[in-house]
Amino acid sequence: MFITNGRTGDVYLLLAKTDTDIDPQHRGISAFIAEKGPGFTAGRDLNKLGYRGVDTSELIFQDYRVSADLLVGGEEGKGFYHVMDALETGRINIAARAVGVATGAFELAIKYAQERETFGKKIAERQTIQNMLADMATKIHAARLMTYDAAAKKDSGSRIDLEAGMAKLYASEICAEVTMDAMRIHGGYGYIKDLPLERYYRDAPLMIIGEGTSEIQRLVIARNLLKQYAI
Repeated sequence: MFITNGRTGDVYLLLAKTDTDIDPQHRGISAFIAEKGPGFTAGRDLNKLGYRGVDTSELIFQDYRVSADLLVGGEEGKGFYHVMDALETGRINIAARAVGVATGAFELAIKYAQERETFGKKIAERQTIQNMLADMATKIHAARLMTYDAAAKKDSGSRIDLEAGMAKLYASEICAEVTMDAMRIHGGYGYIKDLPLERYYRDAPLMIIGEGTSEIQRLVIARNLLKQYAI
């Protein structure tokens, strides 16, 4: 369920339980390269709030068989570790996307604030709007630096559970905040589809949910901090 490019894709990474007796159970998961064909098809497309530029669907498996030759890494039971490694990269990816969406919303807002007049003054001259713009830009800058930091450590070959979790958590949360503030600055114009801002606002919640919710990120962060500061 919730498979990006589920309708249009042809080749997938398939996780399957290959050992049902081993403990803990995640050790019995293996990863395979799987292609659509007999027993493996796409199901219904999901009608999403945002991110409508890419399809998301369910996949249906009915008596599907995959060759052992397509086992990723050639070793059974390592699927969980492949997924966890991918999640690290995926969380950086989500953080980067969140920074991008927030930046797009901010740039629309600061331009509009310098064009829109109320009672003879540009709204950019009003202290309330200036405070909002300052906070938005500061949040985006901090999120961008956290994302760069996590990406640099990933490139160095280090484990980045902590840094990726922090970057994903912060960037996704500020993305939702910044897009809402940008809509407030635009007023009613931010709510209609004539401008791209409402799309940014609809896209933002996916960042909070995708690759592990904010609640999961906090657990990951806390567990790593407790290991780092163990007494």
